[in-house]
Amino acid sequence: MKIHELAQKTGLTAPTIRFYEQEGLLNTHHVRRRENNYRDYCEEAVTHLRMIKKIQAAGFTLAELKEVIQAKEANEFSRQKKMELLRQKMQEISRRQAELEQLQMYLAQMFARNKALVEAEEKGEAREEYQHHASALRSSLSSS
Repeated sequence: MKIHELAQKTGLTAPTIRFYEQEGLLNTHHVRRRENNYRDYCEEAVTHLRMIKKIQAAGFTLAELKEVIQAKEANEFSRQKKMELLRQKMQEISRRQAELEQLQMYLAQMFARNKALVEAEEKGEAREEYQHHASALRSSLSSS
């Protein structure tokens, strides 16, 4: 199949598919060159590219994926190695989740302060209270 058909089946763009091929994520098993130099992709390339998308969605980089593919091709990807890689990725995701939770709390605080300022303005409360909230907001922004 031609690259545009492969792109339709996988949801990837043709330049992305070419990039993956250049990076060694697709090999001669997945793509062959015709006499006219056009690429001819097999049906297995669809499955392979969909797997790459899923692995990326799980948080793996292309470099990590390339390393895994090379290890598998060299028969050096043991179950133990696979488990270690998965454990490391789960730890990385847990760290990222904690960072995102902290960021969400910070944004919620900023939102609450700004909401209080808007409500104070709408009620026409004293300028002093407005300045107090603005000062607190500046303080929290500068400490981050």
